[in-house]
Amino acid sequence: MADHKLLLDGIAQEIQDILYGYVKAESITYSPAEKAAEQYFLRYFRDQPYWQANPDYVGAYPIPDDPFGRAAAFAMVRGTGEDTIVFVHHNDVVTVEDFKLLKPLAFSPDELKQELLRLRDTFPPAVQADLDDDTYLFGRGVCDMKGGGSIQMAVLSRYAQLVRQDPAALPGTLIVLAVPDEENLSAGMRAAVLLLAEFQKKYGLRYQLMINSEPHQRKDPEKGVFSLGSVGKLMPFVYIRGSLAHVGKVFEGFNPLTLMSEIVRRTELNLNLSDVVGTEAAPPPTWLYLRDRKIKYDVSMPLAVTGCFSILTLNQTPASILHKVRAICEESFDTIIQQMNASYTRFLKTTGQPLKPLPWKTNVVDFAALYQEAKETYGQVFLQEYEAELKRLQQELNQSRITLLECNFSLVDFVYNYIDDLSPRIVFGLIPPYYPNVANLFLNDLPASVRSLSQTLNQFTQAEFGQEYTSEYFYTGISDLSYTSISNGQEIIRSLERSMPLFGQIYDIPVSAIEQISMPCINIGPWGKDFHKLTERVLKQDLYERTPRIIQHAIHLVFDRNGEER
Repeated sequence: MADHKLLLDGIAQEIQDILYGYVKAESITYSPAEKAAEQYFLRYFRDQPYWQANPDYVGAYPIPDDPFGRAAAFAMVRGTGEDTIVFVHHNDVVTVEDFKLLKPLAFSPDELKQELLRLRDTFPPAVQADLDDDTYLFGRGVCDMKGGGSIQMAVLSRYAQLVRQDPAALPGTLIVLAVPDEENLSAGMRAAVLLLAEFQKKYGLRYQLMINSEPHQRKDPEKGVFSLGSVGKLMPFVYIRGSLAHVGKVFEGFNPLTLMSEIVRRTELNLNLSDVVGTEAAPPPTWLYLRDRKIKYDVSMPLAVTGCFSILTLNQTPASILHKVRAICEESFDTIIQQMNASYTRFLKTTGQPLKPLPWKTNVVDFAALYQEAKETYGQVFLQEYEAELKRLQQELNQSRITLLECNFSLVDFVYNYIDDLSPRIVFGLIPPYYPNVANLFLNDLPASVRSLSQTLNQFTQAEFGQEYTSEYFYTGISDLSYTSISNGQEIIRSLERSMPLFGQIYDIPVSAIEQISMPCINIGPWGKDFHKLTERVLKQDLYERTPRIIQHAIHLVFDRNGEER
């Protein structure tokens, strides 16, 4: 293979040119504007001689039933072997509300930098230092993650030029995927998995490694980070149905807010719900949504309250998480009933009334049980109306009239129209998206070149740049790497079918395709700061020099195995 210094000579300017154009495609997540980034990616490659000669090696794979017609874009370079490295980056970005009056400059790094310098004294010292040193590039998407995407595009372009001259110079295949929607539901990556499964059959590819180039954050500013996997994510929801009463007759009703408050108290930042693997721990859970179902104010307590919280996982499954959620809900229900009875007893004694317990009993069910109850009671009538409601909600969602959260809870509300038992109860389950936790640590029979890749790359970076890189099992920022492999796929499907109301209709995961393409992964990206903020920025030295050379060296290590059997 070609010497990396010659192969990447002058690539810094190319990366900058790609990035400035990529950023100008204002591809706000879950919007039609994401198509602009897709089109920019495709134009970049289709204008080059290699892909003009090989038009099938660049294209777009449509996301099924996507409301915006988005697609996973790809470009491929084929050398002389079937061993394949897949690169992935997302080309959507988060919104720019926090830019306020600077919104028009959010996608213009140079102009934005001048305005940020004008506002310099309003920023924290770390931001001021990075502005003064001119070591960072500022702007929406330069860090998360069009910077990493531009590196991948430039590197692939160089390999295309190399292969045009000498196909044997690349002993394998390289694919770059540019996917939308990572900041939302990863619809792009879930479609890309299907594309990779098709390529595997069509071209006889052997997937050796997936490389993401998300920006990395540093605990120690002197040490970069390679991630050998990605944290998983689940969003349990809780729907509590109470019993209505006037505020002057509180003991005749059951206020679901009280019970939800106890569940929130028991789950928020609860480290017992966090995984630990070695010296790495998943951040504890936090609530993302919480509200009652009252439409307007009146003097009755709310009939229902809903909420969901995020749990990041390192090795837990949906089934194990849901088991813990059920237990917390049952314990919380017991506690609140005890507290209500204690308060009621004191009230009766104070007012000279005979003592008696309240009628409430702990009742906790998953969504499948609630659905089954409605089905058994109303049969075909319920089933027909349920399917019609799903279609209506899908249409509302596609037209952005409701959110995914509202869609989920509206469906639970709908099922309750067919529930005759109106005593208080908790319904729990999962809301999309679901990100499986993945780590090379859990994979068997890895080639030595992949198993030792992070250590070998660290030796390279210290020799070349005097820069140490540490390794972690999991990228904790959540990423599309979650779909590179999956364990116990059928068990996961069963859990999602039972607990996720929208699964299989409005949201799906291609588990079989993930199992088919299963491969190890690594995140090799530039150092970035303040993701999703006004002061989002990426280290120029990483962007233009270090990261592309590290990626090229990784390619060299995976394809040139020093005598390993292929």
